[in-house]
Amino acid sequence: MAKDAIGFALSTLNRLAGSEFLDRLGLRHGAERLAYRLTKSGFQVITTSARAFKASGKPDRPARLHAPGQTTDLFDLGITEEQQMIRDSVRGFADEVLRPGAEDADAAQRTDPAVQEQARELGLNFFAVPESLGGAAAERSTVTSLLVAEELGRGDMGQAVAILAPMGVANALTQWGTALQQDKYLTPFAGENPPLATIAVCEPRPLFDPCALRTTATRDGDHWVLNGEKSLVPLAAEAELFLVAAETGEGPAVFIVEGGSDGLGAGEDPAMGIRASGQRPLKLDNVRVPADQRLGNEDFDYRAFVDLGTLAWCALAIGTGQAVLDYVVPYCNERQAFGEPISHRQAVAFMIADIAIELDAMRMLTYRAACRAEQGKSFQREAHLARTLVKDKAMKIGTDGVQLLGGHGFTHEYPVERWYRDLRAIGVAFGGLHL
Repeated sequence: MAKDAIGFALSTLNRLAGSEFLDRLGLRHGAERLAYRLTKSGFQVITTSARAFKASGKPDRPARLHAPGQTTDLFDLGITEEQQMIRDSVRGFADEVLRPGAEDADAAQRTDPAVQEQARELGLNFFAVPESLGGAAAERSTVTSLLVAEELGRGDMGQAVAILAPMGVANALTQWGTALQQDKYLTPFAGENPPLATIAVCEPRPLFDPCALRTTATRDGDHWVLNGEKSLVPLAAEAELFLVAAETGEGPAVFIVEGGSDGLGAGEDPAMGIRASGQRPLKLDNVRVPADQRLGNEDFDYRAFVDLGTLAWCALAIGTGQAVLDYVVPYCNERQAFGEPISHRQAVAFMIADIAIELDAMRMLTYRAACRAEQGKSFQREAHLARTLVKDKAMKIGTDGVQLLGGHGFTHEYPVERWYRDLRAIGVAFGGLHL
């Protein structure tokens, strides 16, 4: 994100009365262009009808974002003042908007359109688009995106996934999209009516490997023909734009598929957790995609595409794990048994301490991977280590949260049962997000 863009986002989030900041940065016009769009209600068996995506011209070269100028080769856990400001603002949004509506969103199996509208005030999609394409981003910061994902996950993971999915598509198009793809599909994210969009990678089979896909893409003249089934796709029944991973015979690739395409449909099999994200199966039956809608050119890195999504899921799990810790500490200090708080029992105190220790370890590995990605270094090993630790410890934190509340932890009256279900997703989730 651009430094001035971050400042604008913070101003919008906090609804600052003084607008001199926007005028000083020359962002008044951009602020007035931001609008909100209502999502469709209810479940649809087929995907949303496609909007008319049109290219405005024939751009010469794609727009790319570069890492922040202050990035060094050192691993620094410190964050800048601007990153702390945006983190605080996103945390406020998570506490005031996502957390209170989490239970209702989980029960409805979708994120309320009003919440989506308020989330757009964050400008996440807008700030994922380069300035040259009408957005406000001048630099790329994987670490900043990770901080945003963590704070949204701390509010509610399900709604966070629904909010971040379109941002993931915009980030991928910014990082790898061709000039024509960016002109046609990326510029709407900075417009008055940003599309709902999502990424489909995961498939419904045991021990799924994102590099060994069963969804196929077969070349047929000037088109690719996609066949297969995806699972756990956020916003599957609502999205207007999909990035679908498929095997081409020469290795995995990602294709831009417009919602409402012939042969594209969403199934009806809601997940156990992160239900507010509207995850559904996505079925592709001879879906024809023009050849120029294969994402990127020779510079496309499918492994990095998957690993950046992995880091997003890790950040969400860390945020949700932090929510568990923040909840069980006061609960155990206030809950009385045998005349004293249950936190005075060593078994309880040690369990809470373990949660705190595991969270710090999860952050360390995830931030390390994100830092290397931001520096343009290889981060595959670090992303794998982060996911290996997070998927194990996140599920344990969810289990311990329920255990610490005893019978209360098994009821809807307390949020730990939802956090438990959400954290279980980390072990199987691929796709849907992209830092």
